Amino acid sequence: MTLFKQREPLLAAMVVLLIMAVGLKEPAFLSAGSLANVVTDSTLLVMLALTQMLVIVTRGVDLSVASNLALSGMVAAMLGANVPGLPLPLIVLTAVAVGLLLGLVNGWLIGYLELPPIVVTLGTMSVYRGAVFVLSGGAWVSAHQMPAPFIAFPLERLLGLPHLVWIAAATLALMAWVARDTRFGRDLYAIGNAPQCAGYIGIASHKRLLWTYALSGAVAGLCGYLWVARYAVAYTEIAYGFEFTVIAACVIGGVSIGGGVGTVLGAALGALFLTVIGNALPVLQVSPFWQSALTGLVILVAVLINARGTGRRSRQILPLHGLDAKPHRSAA
Repeated sequence: MTLFKQREPLLAAMVVLLIMAVGLKEPAFLSAGSLANVVTDSTLLVMLALTQMLVIVTRGVDLSVASNLALSGMVAAMLGANVPGLPLPLIVLTAVAVGLLLGLVNGWLIGYLELPPIVVTLGTMSVYRGAVFVLSGGAWVSAHQMPAPFIAFPLERLLGLPHLVWIAAATLALMAWVARDTRFGRDLYAIGNAPQCAGYIGIASHKRLLWTYALSGAVAGLCGYLWVARYAVAYTEIAYGFEFTVIAACVIGGVSIGGGVGTVLGAALGALFLTVIGNALPVLQVSPFWQSALTGLVILVAVLINARGTGRRSRQILPLHGLDAKPHRSAA
């Protein structure tokens, strides 16, 4: 079937089949509460994967995203603990501003100084993680130190769904609009497909890269507050290694490490797929050592599938409008 030759329907079917297969072994996994937990658990990974997708589409990578999250989350936690009367929206905005600033540093180094993204973000990953130690002195901020509204917000419900789910859904809609319907998003695909040609047709690549990494940083900052509030603890190793999970979600979702190819829906489904695996393996009582190995195996298979798919098709830089063109993977 043509439909299942595309990554997104195939990945969605795999998620459903995986849930059903685990449910046959452990029926409790199919309960409404368990499935709701899977969706809630996937929200932060989905949000980070969406902005990471935009970065990877430009042939870049943001390895500092988890350290950014940790530093922004620690700032939010310390504000909540030390200034308990501070309004929650101000704390959230501060976390977003810190993340945005850290993202701007990455974007300036990569966009304007034209330094390699992997080198820049590898360096800032260590710098930001070290800043968490310096800021906190290595101490934890625990639940009893944080104001109750600070902790409660992510899981409070609106129309039956936690705020986390609504925020992730809003981020998904925003990124889909940015990637598909804005000049900014279309320029990112052009930069990823042919960087030199993008310059010839007047795309300001340095400015686009600056704000792409800034967007990644701002979302990481927001996730920093949500992570700390949801788990009611802030410590120096928050989300340690989570950047690789974020990148893996993008790869599984069909985002090409070579740039220029990827969709918002694919990145979100990749994150959901990894979350289902992460929740299912403990339910099936798989050893933690095997959990890591199996997750790595899934990622390797996804990379192989991506490599074969890229080799078979030619690239289309921008979606065709006004023509009866078939949907293409380079459009979000």
